[in-house]
Amino acid sequence: MKKYPGTVGDVEFDHQLDDPDFKKCGSEKWGHFSFQYYQGTKEFSYKGEKIAIAEKLKKENIYSEKKVNGYITVRFLVNCEGKTGRFRLQHMSPDLKDSVLDEELEKKVLQFTKSLDGWMPKEIKGLKVDYYQYLTYKIENGKVSEVLP
Repeated sequence: MKKYPGTVGDVEFDHQLDDPDFKKCGSEKWGHFSFQYYQGTKEFSYKGEKIAIAEKLKKENIYSEKKVNGYITVRFLVNCEGKTGRFRLQHMSPDLKDSVLDEELEKKVLQFTKSLDGWMPKEIKGLKVDYYQYLTYKIENGKVSEVLP
């Protein structure tokens, strides 16, 4: 019988993918439970909001020689110190079917996401908590054209 995670979508530590120095925060009240990006007072907790990420993305000019189209979603955990870890990637075709677009482009997008250092911890009932965040990158003709949500 398969054991389900504490909440749907919890990302378990994977020694092949994850930084062993990244620590989840725990509290007596919440244990090691992690919230979702939409819980708490602000849905998007990044210094400068989404526009700061879009501006940095524009400067980076991430693209692929292959003229692929689709979406790359990077989901990750922000801990109570604002540090990020446990990155997971999903790629989709324009019609939202699971599809590898371009592995080199996906690596660039992942590295860009890991470089974002303005994440702020969420506070719920006076306690700083861990939460899952995601960014979806829209790819048009091999170029990252937009960051969602």
